[in-house]
Amino acid sequence: MNIAITDGVSLMPPAFAEGLDQWSSENGTAGSATYAGATNAALVPADADFGACLEMTKTQTTQKLRFMGQTPMRPGTYLQISVRVKAVTGNLPAVRIAGYAMSAANAHVGGLVEVGPGVALSAYGKIETITAIVGSGTRGGVNMVWGTVPAYGHFGLDLTGQTGGVVRIEAIEIRDITEAFLREMMDSIDVRDYGALGDGVTDDRAAFAAADGAANGRTIIVPEGTYRIATSILIESPIRFTGTLVMPTAARLALQGNFDFPTYARAFGDEELALKKGLQALFGYTDHNSFDLCGRRVELNGPLDVAAICPDVTSFANRRVLTNGQINVIANSAWTSAVVSSQATYATAQPYQLTGVANIANIPVGARITGTGVGREVYVRAKNLGAGSLTLSEPFYGGSGTRTLTFTRDRYILDFSGFEALSRFTLDNIEFLCNGYASVVMLAPAGENFQMRDCWVVKPKDRGITSPGRGCQNLTVDRCNFLSNEMTVRAQDRSSVCLNVNANDAKIRESIFVRFGLTMIFNGSGHLIVGNHWFQGDDESAATRMPGLVFCQTNVQSAVTGNYIDDNIIEWTNEYAPDPDLGTGYSFGGLSVTGNTFVHINCAAWVTWFSIKPYGAGHYVHGLSVTGNVFKSLNGAINRIEKVDTTFAALDNSRMRNIVFENNMFNAVNQITVNPVLVQATVSSAQTVWTVDGAAYLPFGGWARTVESLVAVGAITNGAGGKVTTMPFVTVEQGAQKDKVSVTWPETAKGKITVKLRMDSPT
Repeated sequence: MNIAITDGVSLMPPAFAEGLDQWSSENGTAGSATYAGATNAALVPADADFGACLEMTKTQTTQKLRFMGQTPMRPGTYLQISVRVKAVTGNLPAVRIAGYAMSAANAHVGGLVEVGPGVALSAYGKIETITAIVGSGTRGGVNMVWGTVPAYGHFGLDLTGQTGGVVRIEAIEIRDITEAFLREMMDSIDVRDYGALGDGVTDDRAAFAAADGAANGRTIIVPEGTYRIATSILIESPIRFTGTLVMPTAARLALQGNFDFPTYARAFGDEELALKKGLQALFGYTDHNSFDLCGRRVELNGPLDVAAICPDVTSFANRRVLTNGQINVIANSAWTSAVVSSQATYATAQPYQLTGVANIANIPVGARITGTGVGREVYVRAKNLGAGSLTLSEPFYGGSGTRTLTFTRDRYILDFSGFEALSRFTLDNIEFLCNGYASVVMLAPAGENFQMRDCWVVKPKDRGITSPGRGCQNLTVDRCNFLSNEMTVRAQDRSSVCLNVNANDAKIRESIFVRFGLTMIFNGSGHLIVGNHWFQGDDESAATRMPGLVFCQTNVQSAVTGNYIDDNIIEWTNEYAPDPDLGTGYSFGGLSVTGNTFVHINCAAWVTWFSIKPYGAGHYVHGLSVTGNVFKSLNGAINRIEKVDTTFAALDNSRMRNIVFENNMFNAVNQITVNPVLVQATVSSAQTVWTVDGAAYLPFGGWARTVESLVAVGAITNGAGGKVTTMPFVTVEQGAQKDKVSVTWPETAKGKITVKLRMDSPT
């Protein structure tokens, strides 16, 4: 930058030979005294060193020489005033560059430094070059900092020291040297200026570190080339890439100045590698807790094994967030699930282990286990090659024995199973386009507070969120949309599972799940399933419906509240119990199902919405509230809303307690379910024993175990028409199915009564 060139500004004062009337002996302002005709100044036409020059005799303490022309001053412009001087005779003075600052209103701007450093002349005939720099900013080398108020200046020099000396002065020069300050004035520095070669071979790490140290808030420029960085590096300054980096897998790039995906994509020239390196840095204790994809789409050709990306991290518990973008899966053999068959031995005494595992080297951690006696969503949590054993995410229900099992390892976009533990990781506002090739997230075997919020999952091949251990403690899914890859498949033929939980306290809220084989399966307790819509219907007529929400623990201490439960069943099992028969622990209890909307469309009449499936004998229900729900069947009525699946065992009706089905609404349900239920019995011919039958209303085919009240409706009369005023007594659990109540009067009686009975003990 040079205003004399770019703007045509005239900076150079005229030569002295053009007239001394343009040179002031004062401050250079209009009307000030000049050297024209002065007795102490004269032109020398041909000095041996200077040619034409000005000779001055110092007659004042400070002898001034100022150009009377207005040299413009602009913010951001720096001028160098220079002059060559030599002493001729008499006392030797000192010389300094000087100026006089003027505002646009032609007034002096006071309070500024208006002189440069003085140089004492030391010998006659010795030429000294005197310089000073004037400019608006405080920068190294600027002698006169004038700020932005002065509009112009009058520049020249001062002779100071003893009077009586004679000096000769060559023409004064004023040049724009702003370019000398450009590097400091510009907002960037170039890594090449600090030794970077960009040849792809030389380790340029030291040059990048030096540039970062010198940047002081400016942006580092990485020009075209390939820059090898051999070890991890932290860049604190903003950085802009035209060239690209190559780094070893284990080397971490932490771009603290602009930690976002677009910068990493430019740095590596490869979006998939950029995502890997960004995640690696995210787990590297940088100053950032979020890696922002900035709305970008990342094309992914294979699973991201996050532990392999971060080989120096075994567990992580600081909050980290991957946010704001789209990940698009590209068809590739890397997404193909691995399937291994192997014989192994299971013993209920070691419920979380398989021993004597054949072919164990080929069985990967995170593989899903299927086979006889194995519940749904059981995974390999860890393996011990030396011992030939596998650690399981959940026990088998099928008892001890040696059996052949199938191990299926699905492929996930984000696979955290290689960590020992991962806590407080969040996926936020990301769209996962799985395209039927990939599953989405496999959690670490341990950890807590994994969150997915405001995300879209589209067409996952096998699974949405998978927990192979207890890394799902406090799992939170908020405001997400999950759309399966099995939209056109019949409900009973689907194999996908949206999410599974093995630990406690999951929160699944305000999310939508569409046409998965199984939407959610939970072990553990303390779960809150609130405000969601999960839909598992198909286009069949008189269709069957499959479990959508499954609890696999008997005492769940969980709430299902305010959901839209569409064309699927809530199923309650104990399929993760190594000994599924009831022992000394809790049986089925602790579940609240409140304020939900249940819908079936085009279903067979025998389909229900709620099923309890004990995998062993002796179980019962002790704590279940089904209240304030709406049950509605469209295009055909269903028989009832609940059932007991007796594939393995029935419930013990003699031990039922604290079960409430009330304040529910039923549409196109042939038989409503109520407990406790008010039943009216009318006897028109006098008899001693009346039978009250409320069996159809009682849930789970329960017995009539308790009568809470009995009220006569109108007068009870005997055979002669007289009033019967003596109370009857009741006998519960009557009939072959024990689902009726006998009311026994002290004499024959007829009339109408209302009985409030229930199939449980309320306490």
